[in-house]
Amino acid sequence: MMMHQVLHDKLKADAERLSEALEHMSKLFLAPKEEKTLRAFTSAEVGELLRVSDGYLRKAHFDGRIPEVEQGPGNKRLYSAENILQIRNILAQNAKDPFQFLPGRRQGDKLQIWSTVNFKGGSSKTTTTVTLGMRLALRGYRVCLVDADPQASLTTFFGYQPEIDFRHGGTLYDAIRYNDGETSRVPIVEVLRKTYFPNLDLVPGGIMLSEFETETPTALSRGEQPVFFNRIRDSLRQVEDDYDIVLIDCPPQLGYLTMAAVCASTSLLMTIIPERVDLASASQFLTMASGVLEVLYSNGGIGAYDNFAYLLTRFDTAISTQQDLSEWLRQLLGDSVIKTPFVKSSAVSEAGLSQKTIFEVDLATTKNRKTYERALESVMSFSNDIEKMIQSAWGRGGTNEA
Repeated sequence: MMMHQVLHDKLKADAERLSEALEHMSKLFLAPKEEKTLRAFTSAEVGELLRVSDGYLRKAHFDGRIPEVEQGPGNKRLYSAENILQIRNILAQNAKDPFQFLPGRRQGDKLQIWSTVNFKGGSSKTTTTVTLGMRLALRGYRVCLVDADPQASLTTFFGYQPEIDFRHGGTLYDAIRYNDGETSRVPIVEVLRKTYFPNLDLVPGGIMLSEFETETPTALSRGEQPVFFNRIRDSLRQVEDDYDIVLIDCPPQLGYLTMAAVCASTSLLMTIIPERVDLASASQFLTMASGVLEVLYSNGGIGAYDNFAYLLTRFDTAISTQQDLSEWLRQLLGDSVIKTPFVKSSAVSEAGLSQKTIFEVDLATTKNRKTYERALESVMSFSNDIEKMIQSAWGRGGTNEA
């Protein structure tokens, strides 16, 4: 039998060797300062994002109200995300309703904080969070993504290798950690990262977040303040004026990190695959969560939520049992189930293999354009459903086209 100390030393040595090897591999196979970039968008895409018609956009260019942009094959206009943001701000200055183009928070609106939760891995929780965040940023909202999962899958979507890039710090853990005499938590602005997506910032995750789970019981026993369920909330208060929406990707478990995220949130989004095993897991999660939330509520950890919504994910339209279960869920849970599901698609899977979302794929160069278009339609539709819920939480309906 391997003695505890021997095993501890072996695991530590193996971890160091693996980490050094990964760093060496990264230097060999990746460009020294390779950064992800975002593709250009067509006029039709930009019109949809700005809530205007294609003709409105053409006339605005013709009248000189908005600057010209790059032209691609066939003299078709191509817009960078920066172009879209610039045009959005210009149109808002002269619009009867500026909020059509800048739909985010107004005076008195509270910061919207949504946590994506699930008890089980593989339910597209991270893909949902990052895709929704990118969509909302393109729609004109100031968005911050927070990776609260030690696995840091969301962080990798932005071109980072957490086990290398944040081996010595720079993640959410630094902003919520407990004091240990030598190191104390830092303001969240010190770990915030701008991304290649305008209007979209990131608080990275990493393996050190697992320390929060193990350190919290000791911190509770010694009465260290703030208590665990206030730590993410307190950190976000430091930057709440800078954003309209914060999306938190939680670990697939109901631990201290998830509870801290839930306590910071104004709404919760639970991803569910319409299959029996996943529904059973969802039921267990809800049973446990209800008990935990009751305790947190009685201790001042949480108040009322604007929404507790369910999103059907990895929905396969070709499987009749999934269709039956999704209808059963809608009858059971009513309007809490978001109208449009996140369909299962090879396009989403293929994009994910290269750490991209469906928004980053150039449809003009893809072989399976129709497959990608169907996936894109699904993503845009469920994102629009959630956008309406966010607008409703601010006391208003959706925005209209010009």
